[in-house]
Amino acid sequence: MATDTDIRGAASAAKAEPEHTGDHQKNSLSSRVEAIGRELARYGLVVVVGWIGLMKFTAYEAEGISRYVANSPQMSWVYEFMSHRGFSAVLGVVELTIAILIALRPFSPRASALGSALAVGMFLTTLSFLVTTPGVWAADAGGFPALSGAPGQFLIKDLALLGISLWSLGEAWKASELVAHNPARRNGASS
Repeated sequence: MATDTDIRGAASAAKAEPEHTGDHQKNSLSSRVEAIGRELARYGLVVVVGWIGLMKFTAYEAEGISRYVANSPQMSWVYEFMSHRGFSAVLGVVELTIAILIALRPFSPRASALGSALAVGMFLTTLSFLVTTPGVWAADAGGFPALSGAPGQFLIKDLALLGISLWSLGEAWKASELVAHNPARRNGASS
């Protein structure tokens, strides 16, 4: 014979099931949104770095970056033996290589980790221009912390790109370790 406690317990369990299903649907939707965000972050980074890399082959971009390079203590020396166009083209090759390496994530997590690490270095370098490039801080707005439209706001976006690069590095590195420790993953199988 069912007791009052048994009936309440069964009713409570039945009531909890729809809530659990609702939570599962929310988690499922949130998981899908997160997965889309991950892919958009990684391949958005690929598009941005690749596009900027392609632009480096134009005279417009070569002249555009010259003000940053010329004022950078760590990079200005390159103009002593390379033209603006020549150096810009070298950067273009580097940036296209970085983009391709990051994009290889489904096929080679290790290559993607390398590309992401290179992107981290690249964005740390461009963020250093915040300190070395004249006109970053808007003097007419009181200077620091007011950023000028260009070059200040143009450069600050690299902080977000640095964060995406770091995330991509960590995720791809972790995946490459999983592949190294689980040979079945090399053939596309997952556990």
